[in-house]
Amino acid sequence: MTENAFGPDVVTAVAAHMNEDHTEDSLMIVRTLGDTPEATAAELFHVDATGVDFKVTVGDDERAVRVPFSRPLTERGDIRQELTRMSAEAAAALSGPARTED
Repeated sequence: MTENAFGPDVVTAVAAHMNEDHTEDSLMIVRTLGDTPEATAAELFHVDATGVDFKVTVGDDERAVRVPFSRPLTERGDIRQELTRMSAEAAAALSGPARTED
């Protein structure tokens, strides 16, 4: 495994923010972009330059689902932009409202 471009403090902060404030966005992303439409819960646990990993509940099972970013990320601010893009893309796929604010 290659070294993560984002330190553990960034990973922890992104995970906390998504898991506390954007649980529905995470679930939409996993269901559509993560090709797991049967998911009932999703918890972000890792982010790196090329994608984001979620712990996903499907029935009585939990599994990891990786959703790749559209491009490699180099800056912390890129993570927010990419997760917002993913949320909008997932919402469009589900014909639902996209997240517009933090």
